[in-house]
Amino acid sequence: MSTSTNTSANTTLRTEGLSKQWGAFKANSDVSLTFVPGARHALIGPNGAGKTTFINLLTGGFAPSSGKVFFGDDDITSLPQHERVKRGMTRTFQINTLFAGLTVLESVVLAISERRGMQYVWHKTVAQQTDVIDEAMALLASLKLDGEANSITRSLAYGKQRLVEIALALATKPKVLLLDEPAAGIPSAESKELFEVIAGLPRDVTIVFIEHDMGLVFRFAERITVLVGGKVLTEGTPAEIAADKRVKEVYLGESEHE
Repeated sequence: MSTSTNTSANTTLRTEGLSKQWGAFKANSDVSLTFVPGARHALIGPNGAGKTTFINLLTGGFAPSSGKVFFGDDDITSLPQHERVKRGMTRTFQINTLFAGLTVLESVVLAISERRGMQYVWHKTVAQQTDVIDEAMALLASLKLDGEANSITRSLAYGKQRLVEIALALATKPKVLLLDEPAAGIPSAESKELFEVIAGLPRDVTIVFIEHDMGLVFRFAERITVLVGGKVLTEGTPAEIAADKRVKEVYLGESEHE
């Protein structure tokens, strides 16, 4: 089933009939979605709806049982994860995986160096890689992290650590950024700050995110897809989703009589 009429001419990422099954369990079934350039697109649904599985299918973490993934015009269904990153698709995870003992700046410099193919040039000290440092500092400034550049990553508040994780993802220069519950475990005030930073990212980055906090979803998403039981229930603008009786019944906790 397709929830969009967009073609590859104005599409960054799309799926056709994407499914994942383990034995009799169907984690995703016939998911066909389109993500346009610059989108701010949320995936929501109850626990077990197949949201994270779908992200893993997009990024190559799982091979689909059937269906296809397209990046622009290219069928990338069989590409491994690192090749998808090279093409411009990167993700963050629910549990962050940071260089805990390094400073924020060192972590981002390493990520940029890896993207540039410089990860094995250990005879150069970090101080000598001035162009890499300049790029890293500009990236940190865009995320309002430049004041934490010399802080040890593990010493930061959890919300700041999630921002560092996003900085590491952005260091790959992605066209598509996939965020798996970026606000999970973060106090409300910090999560709003986090999403304000995410909302301010350049429009040349398409953002697809999973989030359980409906306040954040309806504030920052421009389009929402609702997954239930591994299938697409519906897709639309925040206003359309908020008014959909089926969504209220299966996810937002309201009956059709309310």
